[in-house]
Amino acid sequence: MIFAGIQKSSMVDYPGQLACVLFAPRCNYSCYYCHNRALLDGAWEALDSQELLDFLQKRRGMLDAVVISGGEAALQPDLPDFLRMLKDMGYLVKLDTNGASPHVIAKLLLQRLCDCYAVDYKAPAARYREFCGSAGDAARVLESIQMLLRNGVDFEVRTTVTPQLSERDLLQMAKELPPLPRWTLNPYRVPDDYPDREAYRVCVKPHSAAELEAFKEALREIQPNVR
Repeated sequence: MIFAGIQKSSMVDYPGQLACVLFAPRCNYSCYYCHNRALLDGAWEALDSQELLDFLQKRRGMLDAVVISGGEAALQPDLPDFLRMLKDMGYLVKLDTNGASPHVIAKLLLQRLCDCYAVDYKAPAARYREFCGSAGDAARVLESIQMLLRNGVDFEVRTTVTPQLSERDLLQMAKELPPLPRWTLNPYRVPDDYPDREAYRVCVKPHSAAELEAFKEALREIQPNVR
C-alpha cells in the first residue's frame, strides 16, 4: 500500500488502545471542509515502504493497534493484504472510511481483517453531493453501515457538524441511518488549507457548544446512542 503520512502514537484514534495512525493518499470525495487536503491534491510524498514496515515491526508489543485513515484507503486494491499483515504482527486494526466502497467493506468483513471501523455519514442523502462532490452517494454509505450492523462488528458512525448542517438536517440523517451502536457528532473547525473557491462555505462561524448539545438531545429521540 501507499501511505503519505503517519502519526506514530495516538490515544484517541482507537478507543482504549495506544495506536499508530497511517494516512492513505487520494480520495473519491472532495469535501469542502476536508482537514487532510494535502492527501487529495497531489501535494504529498509516499512514505518509504521498508521504513514503515521496520517501524511497525519494532513497535510490536508497545503499540496495541494500527488505524488506517486517509484520504480513502479503500481505493487501494492491496488494502486486504496489508491489513492481513498487520493482523499477523499481532495488531488490532481499525479502518476509518467514507463508506463509499461497500464491496471492499464486504471483503474485509468476510476475511475478518478489521477489529473496528469508523464510517463518516456527512449529510442528508439528498445533499450528499453538495458536501462531498460529484462522487457523493449516500446509498453506498448506508449499504456499508448496514453490512457492519449485520456482521456485529465494533463500529461507529461519525458526522462533522458543519455550519451548513441544521438541526433539521441532522434529524433527517438520524431517520436515514439504521439504529446505531455509536453516532459521534464532531464539532466543526476551519481547516488550515482549503480552496479559495470554498472560502464562502469554510469560513463560517461554527455551531456553539450549547447548540451541539441541543442537537444531541433532539437526535436521541431517534438515535439513542448519539454522543
